[in-house]
Amino acid sequence: MSNIVTQTPVKHPGIWRGEELFQRHDWEIELTQDDLGELDSALKSTSHLKLNQIDRTNFQVPKLGSKLLKIQDSLENGSGCTRILGFPVEDYDETQARRVFWGISRHIGSPVSQSAEGERIFSVRDAGYQQGDPRLRGPNSSNRLSFHSDRCDVIGFLCWRQARSGGDNEVVNSIALYNEILLQRPDLMAELVQPYYYKRHTVDLGNQRPWCRQPIFSIHEGHFACNILRVLIDRAYGLPELPDLRPVQLEALNFVETTAARKDLNVRFRLNRGDLLFCNNFTTLHRRTAYEDYEDEELRRHLFRIWLSVPNSRPLHPHFKDNYGAIGSGEIRGGIHPPST
Repeated sequence: MSNIVTQTPVKHPGIWRGEELFQRHDWEIELTQDDLGELDSALKSTSHLKLNQIDRTNFQVPKLGSKLLKIQDSLENGSGCTRILGFPVEDYDETQARRVFWGISRHIGSPVSQSAEGERIFSVRDAGYQQGDPRLRGPNSSNRLSFHSDRCDVIGFLCWRQARSGGDNEVVNSIALYNEILLQRPDLMAELVQPYYYKRHTVDLGNQRPWCRQPIFSIHEGHFACNILRVLIDRAYGLPELPDLRPVQLEALNFVETTAARKDLNVRFRLNRGDLLFCNNFTTLHRRTAYEDYEDEELRRHLFRIWLSVPNSRPLHPHFKDNYGAIGSGEIRGGIHPPST
């Protein structure tokens, strides 16, 4: 089934360009004392449960829960990006903070695995892996990352500690990006809606196929989706059994990156201790600036990351099935699966 480029810009209530995001009502909420009281009570009432046993039915936060449902809706139908302020991480140990983060996230979606070991909460911090180490992933380095999306419907972060300097977040609205590329270079958009090869990630040990194919942009059953992880595309086209990347395909990928990096399209901000961030991986792309860390390991940058499959998700083009496992609206999809036995 082909993926056909539209000739007119996509219209959507969640489109924003640059700092327009900061003016939107669905961009930011601050936790109230009532919210914090509910979180503390929910943490205590679920202390006897294993982490994966905690869900929205037992992590009860009635007032905050209604706000989280609105965030769930705005992530899919609104700005696609929301920051939550005011969680006092200094009042909790790391295990407690992870459990609160999990409880909040369970009101938005279902966590999926982020590694072959089945990690549902992933530690984003510099692990010191050297270049060429198969364990090396972008979130386990201090390097600048390119604009990308992760293999889930919604990605969430809780900032446990920030770096000494750098490590800022940058986000771009994928629909605005699509419209801008369509306006400037419709010839390149014709390439970007066709499937590119993606190499299996080095940590994706449960995927028996060495590669898959999916488009950068798609519109399926009236629903927009953007998805890109450039490093896996570049690795795929380096495989001897696959064709070379055609010059126009390379030009199209580079144009996505240079357009996404435009200051009138993206926003930059810094997550402080206790800030949470949730982004829709099909309507936003995100990246992180390089950072300089502290010498003391107890002070080094550390964020908790969660990948969520959400019940109000959009249907995806069939080309996404090999990578996501399911493409129907509301289906559990994405994540990295453990090796089959």
